Amino acid sequence: MNYTTLNTLIQQYTENYETSFVANIPVFVQQAEQRIFNNVQFPSLRRNVTGTTTGSNKYLSCPNDFLASYSMAVIDGDGNYEYLLNKDVNFIRQAYPNPGPANNGLPKFYALFGPTVAGATVTNELSFILGPTPDASYTIELHYYYYPESISVAASGTSWLGDNFDSVLLYGALVEAYAYMKGDAETMGAYNQKYTEALALAKRLGDGMERQDAYRSGQYRQAVT
Repeated sequence: MNYTTLNTLIQQYTENYETSFVANIPVFVQQAEQRIFNNVQFPSLRRNVTGTTTGSNKYLSCPNDFLASYSMAVIDGDGNYEYLLNKDVNFIRQAYPNPGPANNGLPKFYALFGPTVAGATVTNELSFILGPTPDASYTIELHYYYYPESISVAASGTSWLGDNFDSVLLYGALVEAYAYMKGDAETMGAYNQKYTEALALAKRLGDGMERQDAYRSGQYRQAVT
């Protein structure tokens, strides 16, 4: 389902073609996407980037669209990957209380530190703290969660969710649209029920089938009653 089709269906389902309502359809869609993305961990929500540490600098900036970390690895001079353990800031401060040339080395741990500070300005972006403090420049590979571009603003008018699970997107947007309209409780309940059913199927895919290890746990099986 592309955005043009989604937009048309929202108007047809709600039988609302008012200018102000139509103008707010992108908002309804984006709110629905955010709800879905925070309920189901689709692989399409993960992104991979690489960065570089600076010797004697324990901090590392997060990507601008960072939401949460999935994994972080440091790559040494021989190309070997060493995955860092995600800890609290207080653990790293306690474990490495005296950063310096004698105590620095290949990082083993990382924690989400807080906003990045540029000079005297606190930005909206986050940063990591590493432990121990890097003793040299290392390549860092970060897998992290982010919000994909909304189908409502994508140049192609498509998205992974629209292409692969359009039912949850449609009913999620209808719930948001009907709340805007202050619609009757019966119809709102029907839309919520359809959204809940579609979300359950989406979770079966995103949190079940796409996240299991078939070699260890076998193929996906569902009890039949």
